[in-house]
Amino acid sequence: MIYLDSAATSFYRPPQVALAVAEAIHTMGNSSRGTGAPALSSARVIYETREMLARLFHAPGPERVAFTANSTESLNMAIKGLLRPGDRVVTTVLEHNSVLRPLYEMERAGVRLEIVGCAGEENAGGEQQKEQIRRAGVLNMEAFRKAIVPGVRAVVCTHASNLTGNRVDIRQVGQWCRQAGACFIVDASQTAGIFPIDMEKDCIDILCFTGHKGLMGPQGTGGICLGEGISLTPLLSGGSGILTFSKTHPSQMPTALEAGTLNGHGIAGLKAALSYLMDEGMEKLREREQKLAREFYLQVKEIPGIRIYGDFRDWNRAAIVSLNLGEEDSGEVSDYLAQEHEIYTRCGGHCAPLMHRALGTEQQGAVRFSFSHFNTEEDVDAAVKALNEF
Repeated sequence: MIYLDSAATSFYRPPQVALAVAEAIHTMGNSSRGTGAPALSSARVIYETREMLARLFHAPGPERVAFTANSTESLNMAIKGLLRPGDRVVTTVLEHNSVLRPLYEMERAGVRLEIVGCAGEENAGGEQQKEQIRRAGVLNMEAFRKAIVPGVRAVVCTHASNLTGNRVDIRQVGQWCRQAGACFIVDASQTAGIFPIDMEKDCIDILCFTGHKGLMGPQGTGGICLGEGISLTPLLSGGSGILTFSKTHPSQMPTALEAGTLNGHGIAGLKAALSYLMDEGMEKLREREQKLAREFYLQVKEIPGIRIYGDFRDWNRAAIVSLNLGEEDSGEVSDYLAQEHEIYTRCGGHCAPLMHRALGTEQQGAVRFSFSHFNTEEDVDAAVKALNEF
């Protein structure tokens, strides 16, 4: 079995992650719900994980890190907790539905939404060049810059496309947001634990991330980091373990965004994954993933009739290669890889409708190959061979 769908979730994980979850199940109580050893054990692990995440992302402090179930929950918290009718918000065609659907909801509630597209084909010399530009799916950064003006309440932007792997220069976007006075919300689903993220230097006000992809933690873990001076109206209220007799949910972070029992067992696994990541070195692991993706790309681009999506001029990108074999349905190709070769990929729309529309793949979809540093050169060769045999 060859797993090439790490952009969906990390199937390959350090063994200490599962061990940490198993130990937590047998030893941890409910954090902030008691003073006995099990409750204190849970509280200690959760706080230490907050500290590790705050250091990783250069957040203002561990108290500004709140745990969620995934990026989707974090993004809903950020978008619905910040925006109000009449506000103006800017986003891009690169976004996942975890960004787009909450924004469409807010648009129906009276928020003004602007979506920045990809670089145009105006200066292309011919049809072939136009198609190359289209398939590259590069965000129009000049249009993005022009859209971020005083009066914009927020900018919501992915760090890297889950479909093409193209990475956005969030430091540049963050500077534009800071100059315009806009709140900068970053979706780091595809980059947390893979690329350096510095909330201070990148001018990020709200960072949303998941724990089960690049961070290699268990599913059901994620989080949201708030910059100094940023507050959100909570999506949920209820049990907090403190201020029991108050009629309102506590407003101080991180409790403000953490109503109910946290996934302590999953967070223990995330802590183990973070330790592995810091011990091994994020840069080393990223370069390994990129090397495998590059080897795959250089081989498959020679297949007659293949269509590859994304900008591969710069290899400091997410380890994703999405493609189609001529006019073949992406689902047929992905099923063939799974059934005939036990190679597992992702086909279809990837929850990225506007990106598929920009690429011209709304009907066909695309077959996405996404790599982990646990993959091997033999995995790459097998996948290329299977595509050649289709």
